[in-house]
Amino acid sequence: MDFLADCRTRLAFDLVANTWNPVVVWALRDGPRRHVDLRRAIGGISAKVLTETLRRLEFDGLVERREGAYALTTLGSSLLEPIEGFGRWAAEHGDDVLAAQTRAARSA
Repeated sequence: MDFLADCRTRLAFDLVANTWNPVVVWALRDGPRRHVDLRRAIGGISAKVLTETLRRLEFDGLVERREGAYALTTLGSSLLEPIEGFGRWAAEHGDDVLAAQTRAARSA
């Protein structure tokens, strides 16, 4: 399979390649949250970056604003399973990646 610029698979990779996209989607998994509550739940994200991320996710059809809060759309909810899969992979292989990075840094 080729990953061309207009390929649907590449589009999906682009959605999760932004650090904050999957984090915000995951933070909304249990239901709508206001901006301030999202920021508190996520931690380490500035108000500006959270706003930009929410706007991007709205543009992509993954998030919508409802009565002053943000919520996943049906499309956004469909991304939870792949994000959870990444989480399982990270839990299983994260130490191996960190070990490889450490080895590479020592030999550099």
